[in-house]
Amino acid sequence: MTVLHLADDTEAADLAAFLARLLHYDRSAAVRLQAAGTALAVFGRPASFEVLAVRAVRLAKPYENGLDVTLDVTVSAGELLESVDESAATARVPAAVTGPPWAGVLPPRGGWRAEPGLPPADSLRATVAEAVAEFRSRIEELAADQRTRGELDRIGREIWSRTVGRTRLPVRAVHAAQSLGFLSSSAASPAGDFTLYSSAAWLRLRTPYGSIAVRQAGLGTLGVSVR
Repeated sequence: MTVLHLADDTEAADLAAFLARLLHYDRSAAVRLQAAGTALAVFGRPASFEVLAVRAVRLAKPYENGLDVTLDVTVSAGELLESVDESAATARVPAAVTGPPWAGVLPPRGGWRAEPGLPPADSLRATVAEAVAEFRSRIEELAADQRTRGELDRIGREIWSRTVGRTRLPVRAVHAAQSLGFLSSSAASPAGDFTLYSSAAWLRLRTPYGSIAVRQAGLGTLGVSVR
């Protein structure tokens, strides 16, 4: 069985928190793990957000017995969470599962360039709060017989597809970042700590706590990495 030795108990706690948030939205969530050397990337797709979330985790050493090989596998997020031992800073890699479609299509590894126009962290958090408040207000204004799933989805798409600041980043990506704890306000977050990147059809919001990647509609498979 593959055992991941995380850099410390903080890394273990952060990984557990990320997995728990994914499971909050989807109890059957899967994650794709990619590791090489002492770097582990955990990819997940929080239900309903239509984005990919990426959490980077530092490893103390690659694998049990020091095997110098790479890891690339899709597993149950719940089983991985159960295997995390925060005090020992370890996690066992569960048996592979048949991954959902998104797990076979990840953002490109390279070619990223910084995009201008991203508002500071406080403005990003305010944007999400305003969008949530607007959604709730508009739902409350509907008559009972108008509160259909189709109407709720229509209002949601209108609000969450808006772009942030002078960028092409949809509000839903920032909402996902907030929901997953990537826009934490528990520590100072200078403007430089939140950066928007693009690579072909992809946009990536990078924060000190993780990244949110979203593929732009209408651009086909440009820049898609299937691996």
